[in-house]
Amino acid sequence: MIGDPIGVHFADRLLAAIRDKNAAVCVGLDPLVERFPAALRVPAQSEARSQTADERFATALLAFGRGVIRAVAAFVPAIKINIAFFERYHAEGVHAYHQLVHDAQAAGLIVIGDVKRADIGHSSTQYALAHLGESDAAHAGVVDAVTVNPYFGYDAVGPFVDAACKSGRGIFVLVQTSNESAAAIQGLALADGSTVCQRVAHLVEGWAADPRLVGECGYSCVGAVVSPRDGESTMRVREIMPHCLFLVPGFGAQGRSAEEASKCFKPDGTGAIVTASRSVIYAYEQAAHRERFGDDWERCVTEACSDFVAAIRAVLR
Repeated sequence: MIGDPIGVHFADRLLAAIRDKNAAVCVGLDPLVERFPAALRVPAQSEARSQTADERFATALLAFGRGVIRAVAAFVPAIKINIAFFERYHAEGVHAYHQLVHDAQAAGLIVIGDVKRADIGHSSTQYALAHLGESDAAHAGVVDAVTVNPYFGYDAVGPFVDAACKSGRGIFVLVQTSNESAAAIQGLALADGSTVCQRVAHLVEGWAADPRLVGECGYSCVGAVVSPRDGESTMRVREIMPHCLFLVPGFGAQGRSAEEASKCFKPDGTGAIVTASRSVIYAYEQAAHRERFGDDWERCVTEACSDFVAAIRAVLR
C-alpha cells in the first residue's frame, strides 16, 4: 500500500506525520535542470541518441527528484512538488511528476502538489478530479493535497473542497504569498480598514469551518498558503483562520527567517508546516556543504534539510 490509508482525514494525517518526525517542515521540489549536478545534466551518449530532448530532461528530473526524496525522507513528513517545472517538458515531464509523487508516497511522505489551479466551476471540477482523484481509493500518482487559487471565488474552490472531502485529501488556498509584488494586491486596504488578504482569509476560514471538513485534530482539510510578512499582519491572519493549517513558503532562499515563520503557528506549536525549496535541494551549490561533502550532492541536500529542520524546531521549542 502507498502511504497511509487515504480515508483518514488529511489534517489528521499531516499532523500525525509532523509529530512522528518532530518536524513541522516540508521540502519543496522545484527542479531546474540547468542547476542539476553535472552528472545528471549529461546523459550517456547511448541514451542521448535514443531519446528526444523532452525524454532526456524527464530522465534527469526523475533522477534528481529521486535523489532528493532519498536525501530528505528520514527527516521531513512531507514534500511539495511544483508541477510547473515538469510541464515545461510536456507529456514526458508530466509523467515524471506523477512518478515522483508515487515514489515520494512509497517513501512514506505526504505529497503536496503545488499546482495553483482554479477556473470557472465546470473547469475547476475537471482540475479537481485530475489532481485529487474521484473517490476514497488510493491512486498511484495522485497527491495528498494541492494548492488552489481563490481569485475565481467559491465557484472555483468548491470542486476542490468536494473532491478533498470525498477522498480524504486536502487543499491549501492561496491567502498571503511569498512574492514581493503580491502586496500590491493582497495588501490593498478595503473600506472597513482590513486588507484584501484578510478578507480572503475570512472567506477561506468560512469554507474551512464546515464541520464535515474538520478532522479530530480540530483542523480542516481546507488549509491556506500563508507566507510571513510583518509579524503583526501575519499573526492577524493566524487569528482569523483557527481551523486552517498553514503551508508557509518563503523560508531560506526567499529571505524569510525561522522566527518570522513561527508567527504562522498557534501558541501550542501546531497549525503550520514551513516549506523550503532552493536552499535545500540545491545545497550542493553552497561552498560550506561542498567543502564537507565534495561531489556527494545527496549528502549536501541531507545536511541542508537537517539544518532546516533544526532551525524550525528551535523557534517552536
